[in-house]
Amino acid sequence: MQLSKVAFAFFCILSPALTRAGVLTSLPPGAIYDFVVVGGGTAGNVIANRLTENPKFKVLVLEAGGSQEGVLASMIPFLGGTLTPNTPYDWNYTTTPQPGLGGRSISYPRGHILGGSSAVNYLMYTRGSAEDYDAFAKISGDSGWSWNKLQPYFKKNEKWTAPIDQHNTTGQFNPSVHSFTGVTSVSLSGSPTAIDGRVINATSQLGPDYKYNLDMNSGKPLGIGWIQVTVDGSSRSSSATSYLAPKFMGRPNLDVLLNAQVSRLIQTGKDKSSGLPAFRAVEYRTSVGGPVRSVSASKEVVLSAGTVGTPHILLNSGIGNPNSLKALNVPSLVNLPDVGQNLADHSFLGNPFLVNSTATFEPFLRDPAVQSQDINQWATNGTGFLVDTICSHLGFFRLAKNNPIFSKTHDPTPGPNTPHFEFLVSNGLPLPGAPPTGNFMGLGTVVLSATSRGSIQLRSNNPFDPPVIDPALLKTEFDKTTMREAVKAARKFVTAPAWSDYVLGQVGPFEGVATDAQIDAYVAANAGTIFHPVGTAAMSPKGAKTGVTDPDLRLKKVGGVRVVDASVFPYVPSAHLQAPVYVFAERASDLIKSSY
Repeated sequence: MQLSKVAFAFFCILSPALTRAGVLTSLPPGAIYDFVVVGGGTAGNVIANRLTENPKFKVLVLEAGGSQEGVLASMIPFLGGTLTPNTPYDWNYTTTPQPGLGGRSISYPRGHILGGSSAVNYLMYTRGSAEDYDAFAKISGDSGWSWNKLQPYFKKNEKWTAPIDQHNTTGQFNPSVHSFTGVTSVSLSGSPTAIDGRVINATSQLGPDYKYNLDMNSGKPLGIGWIQVTVDGSSRSSSATSYLAPKFMGRPNLDVLLNAQVSRLIQTGKDKSSGLPAFRAVEYRTSVGGPVRSVSASKEVVLSAGTVGTPHILLNSGIGNPNSLKALNVPSLVNLPDVGQNLADHSFLGNPFLVNSTATFEPFLRDPAVQSQDINQWATNGTGFLVDTICSHLGFFRLAKNNPIFSKTHDPTPGPNTPHFEFLVSNGLPLPGAPPTGNFMGLGTVVLSATSRGSIQLRSNNPFDPPVIDPALLKTEFDKTTMREAVKAARKFVTAPAWSDYVLGQVGPFEGVATDAQIDAYVAANAGTIFHPVGTAAMSPKGAKTGVTDPDLRLKKVGGVRVVDASVFPYVPSAHLQAPVYVFAERASDLIKSSY
């Protein structure tokens, strides 16, 4: 998000650290817990909360980042885009040069803060299609990952919350598919924008592909509808603010150690029950260049370090492809070659349109005085557009059945109700590189059914060196075709009569782009990621020779380690990832509990 440097510093300033029960500054030598959770992010905080419901379980969370408390930009929904990249709240990774992006390397944001990416993302709550989860169940051989079987866990996670402006939400969502009793708040837009009515009117003007969808979280997301976001009143609801709320942090059996970067797992002998090599100890440091310490789990280490962090830790631990490890002089302890492979992500492109309006986000994005005024309004009474994320509507679409690409490759989606691409409608252009003058509407396009596969690999045998990240964005012809068709769909959307006196034309690098060749060149020069990596510790049937984790999320060929984060997804679902990750973590918590 483009904001002045002065404003950014103001938005991200930390208030004095709050002393909270359960937040530690250090661990005593030889500390032992029942469970050690590596990563206090979206999944890890769910695991910590649910396991400590049993007072007999002593749980430690190791989080590499600091607290989210007092980080104003993490609290204010609209400012999520200021938290990454190149900030203390991001791991500040970059990718390898991407052929699908014209050879560019790009930033690869990951949350480096308590709450993980749920504390720095754009708050969008989309579950994906029912077919996505049924495919997870089929691929893993465990029906417990199916859409119907996971419904109790969606309910455990979600707490539907009325929007802060208390407007009439009839016709904007379907209450029957939501839970009002969970932990993480989910809501609708709490402040209207000038384009809301136009978006909804356009859904009846362009045919069935652009139909209105009352609730895209019903398991059938196709169409255009109101966005749902993880907002509680006027503030972000992250895994840190919800699952580690003060009432939970007060549990005497829950400890959280911040600024604790884990380097590797340590082998602790053989597992008594399985005979497999056990890795129930964790190495970490609490400052750059500081001493490396260790902590042990009597039951399990739960890796929730994310799609980048989890395989990075496993590879540093000697768990991976033996040839690749030996090439870097990392001792190979467990032959598990799929660790770090199968990386899939959603590619993104922001498509700007010049509009005939001044009631867009641009005044806020450009003027520090307006920024201060709107921040003050949010802080004083919790109103204004800052209570929302950067868009109020999403659309989910499929490629035409007769698209020539299907004569060359199979349809990668698991069924006819699963979208190939998405677009996000924004009342402005809160993206890097926005023109310095004018007012805009953004129609961001996303490839959901990505077939490209990349990897996470070690850079060296120094476990604190950042990994080599290759998301292989837009690498395949199918993904390039899908993004091209998504751009065409966005261009068609603005031809609806609802936009006739509003949209003036394409602008910036999008200006004049019309032919397939022009679209392809524009995509290669401007596309990036919407930060939804998965698959680097993918689950597969128990006993399978491929994959990294079993359906119960235990690490294959290893005792005492489980993986619970987006890295276990076999492929990238048609969703913004926090909702699927939350529901996986909820079920994983029960799987862990049932083992003890």
